[in-house]
Amino acid sequence: MKLFIKYMVSLRCKMIVKSELKKLGLSVQSIELGMVEILETPATEQHDKLKINLTKFGLELLDDKKSILISRIKSAIIDMMHYHDALPLMNYSDYLAEKLGYDYKYLSNMFSEVKGMTLQKYIILHKIEKVKELLLYQELNLTEIADKLHYSSVAHLSNQFKKITGLSPSFYKKMKEKRTVNLENI
Repeated sequence: MKLFIKYMVSLRCKMIVKSELKKLGLSVQSIELGMVEILETPATEQHDKLKINLTKFGLELLDDKKSILISRIKSAIIDMMHYHDALPLMNYSDYLAEKLGYDYKYLSNMFSEVKGMTLQKYIILHKIEKVKELLLYQELNLTEIADKLHYSSVAHLSNQFKKITGLSPSFYKKMKEKRTVNLENI
């Protein structure tokens, strides 16, 4: 049986979830981003206790199908953008449809209905977060970043970055350099 728990992947979160399941006598088969697979179906009492215990740690056990699907969509996007060195070569819509086993139009409509923003906008926001990360922590230039994140051009990346952040990528990077210089002068 699969349980869906709203959390960000971290060793601490995984350990908390495993520990709480073990306390209730439930065996973990696998634990991934936002999803735990257990061997047996929890009794109602175990389920309710797990829900209460996870809440104490800021984690949420998802029960309704819409919340579970939205959580899986978000997890797939976060995983794709932030936990892999290379983005998939296929369209994001094809990637999500294949990974989640639903038609992209259905996923997109469901996401918009529940989150109040388009799925495309959510993907773009995560892409821009990845651009920020690459600008600040790696020695890549804009051309390399645009190529790595499959932008059609540096101009497209720059326009999208400025639209979301209000800053140009080069100005954003210079802000980091100024902060570093200021810290060195203290």
